[in-house]
Amino acid sequence: MKKRSLSSGAEQGRSLKRKVKAQSINFAVIGDSHVGYGNSSVIFRNLLPQAVSSGNKRFVIFGGDNAQAGANHGSNADAFYKDFKDTVTCTLGSIPYKASIGNWEASTRSLFTKYLGAAAGQMDFPGTQGKVRYVWLDCALGKFTPESLKLLKNLDDRYYYIIDFHWPLKVSGITVDPSHVLSGTETGKFFAAIPVKVRDRVLAIFTHHGHKFYRKLAHIYPGFSKTKFFVTGCSGDYKCKPGDRGYYNATLTLNGTAATVDAYRVTVM
Repeated sequence: MKKRSLSSGAEQGRSLKRKVKAQSINFAVIGDSHVGYGNSSVIFRNLLPQAVSSGNKRFVIFGGDNAQAGANHGSNADAFYKDFKDTVTCTLGSIPYKASIGNWEASTRSLFTKYLGAAAGQMDFPGTQGKVRYVWLDCALGKFTPESLKLLKNLDDRYYYIIDFHWPLKVSGITVDPSHVLSGTETGKFFAAIPVKVRDRVLAIFTHHGHKFYRKLAHIYPGFSKTKFFVTGCSGDYKCKPGDRGYYNATLTLNGTAATVDAYRVTVM
């Protein structure tokens, strides 16, 4: 029997390494469309196609206050939710999406779940073959629900995580109006709920509500040196001006056992 040379084995090993290519999954993160307020419906209908038309988007995150559902004691909530859902369905087609619940939707939870599903939960992040989980939480009223904290406590270190919820965390250096940021107590509850062994598996946290863009890319909180933190701005007419509106183009990269998330703002006039 002919023996395979060491050099031949080394070449085969190098060949296998060359075949392992980094995988990129593009997605969009959109917050505060406030459909039902002012000219928000038209603005959102123009913004959403731009957000999903480039980069082969595999997933879309909507971060709460998707509809101005609580206005006028919710008398028009059903119509506002339907308007938002119809725009999303028509524009996204087969692209999967998930919506978090915002403060303007908190008083109409039954309609939120009717049109947009559960207010908190987790799922496989599309395109990752189960390696990355997407978690969305309910802090619509400025406090995390018990269900949301339980989800965090049960995170498993076999997976990476991308997390979304409406109110921004109170992290060092944040430039969002303090009235639109979670309290230090709620921020502490969030971080403490995540098991120690999972903390370096949390790739990114996306939040909204502040009607501006902000990001912090490292050391957002003690024990979370690798997690990136983002706040989105406006995708509607509520407390937004031309030039302030936009969304995040984001990319999740899987390279062997490593994973990273990057996101940059796209401005819409």
